[in-house]
Amino acid sequence: MDLPPPARTLILAQLITATGKGAFMTCAVLYFTRIVGFSPTQLGMGLSVAGIAGVVAGVPFGHMADQRGARRVSALLVVLTGAVTVAYVFIDSYRLFIVLACAYMLFDRGGQAARQSLMTAVLKDRDLVMARAQLRVTINIGVSIGAAFGAVALQLDSRAAYITIFLLTGISFFVCAAFITRLPRAEPAPTRQSGEPRFAVLRDRPYALVSLINMFLVTHAPLLDVILPLWIALHTGAPRSLAATLIVLNTLTAVALQIRISRRIDTLAGALRAFRMAGLGLAAACVLFALSSGRGTWSAIAVLIPAAALHVYGEMTQSAASWVVSYELAPDTQQGQYQGLFNTGMAVNQTLAPTALTFLLIGWGVPGWLILSCVFLLAGWAMSPVVRWAVRSRPATDPGLAAGTNGHVRRGAEWAPGPQATRQDAGGAGRSAG
Repeated sequence: MDLPPPARTLILAQLITATGKGAFMTCAVLYFTRIVGFSPTQLGMGLSVAGIAGVVAGVPFGHMADQRGARRVSALLVVLTGAVTVAYVFIDSYRLFIVLACAYMLFDRGGQAARQSLMTAVLKDRDLVMARAQLRVTINIGVSIGAAFGAVALQLDSRAAYITIFLLTGISFFVCAAFITRLPRAEPAPTRQSGEPRFAVLRDRPYALVSLINMFLVTHAPLLDVILPLWIALHTGAPRSLAATLIVLNTLTAVALQIRISRRIDTLAGALRAFRMAGLGLAAACVLFALSSGRGTWSAIAVLIPAAALHVYGEMTQSAASWVVSYELAPDTQQGQYQGLFNTGMAVNQTLAPTALTFLLIGWGVPGWLILSCVFLLAGWAMSPVVRWAVRSRPATDPGLAAGTNGHVRRGAEWAPGPQATRQDAGGAGRSAG
């Protein structure tokens, strides 16, 4: 599918920043510990504080994008993120590190909400879904390329090498901002009426619950890169290098199949079905991970490979479904703050999940995997009734909830698939959501 010029501009901008971030993430830990001199405990505490700062950034910066213009706010936040990245090379105290780390997370998380608001302003319906799929593929490619550059700096292991990576990463943000300014202007939202809440999304309980359920489903994110290396080393007889192999296969699979899977998930009916399948796939993956406990080399490998395959299927399906739901349920004039809240759930997950999952899965072992399996299964199925509740709560007069076309849902007082949705879509979603 050919994407419109604004989508291609966004994808190119994302490739540049993803490459910079990939290099930055590869080098950051060793730069702050070996070059700056922080202890691992200090670094971990600082990043935790910064993570909390990032959690609160989405809604206010998304609201700013709605009110001030998504293109302007997006470009500004990308520039500020780049400036903070460059400022890292001047760190001479732990206090300054905390300040800069918090600023980085505020601007980066806020920028994500603003860019999603910008995407919904310049792209519509199927173009938006496919652009998000292509963006996810682009991020995987960019991060992989950046990690290769970061590996060179790690091999050199010198202050000059690390500083070069940080400066190049900062430049990547500045170039991204320049591309953003080339996009069509996104008109600010109309002025709030008297008595209308500033942050309407905080009063939208159905949408908040949708975001919460999605937060539990996104718990799949740290399984491969945080939990699996520990699990393989401590609970199975598989070679430790298998974890790296599975991460590479996960990335390659997402690059190859994410767009194809997303093409089939562009309605609410399709998204609800996809959430159920994602929950089922992730639940089955957890069961297989549990079955690898105590196995020898080859039997553990035989179980872990299909588990990783189910994991990446659930990951891709959940991602595509979440893009549709987060967009379709948000009023057109408040996309920024709604996307900000949706991303807040993911930010909370990224802050808390690694520690919680380490305790649950590495500490408890097989029972922990089975508990997580149940969480995925229940979350996937719970999404249907909650989304139906969210749709019923939408005012029929809201222009952002008007009837869609090309198979997109009718976002009005009554939930229904669009004109080109199949009878099976309507029936399946209706039965699960009843």
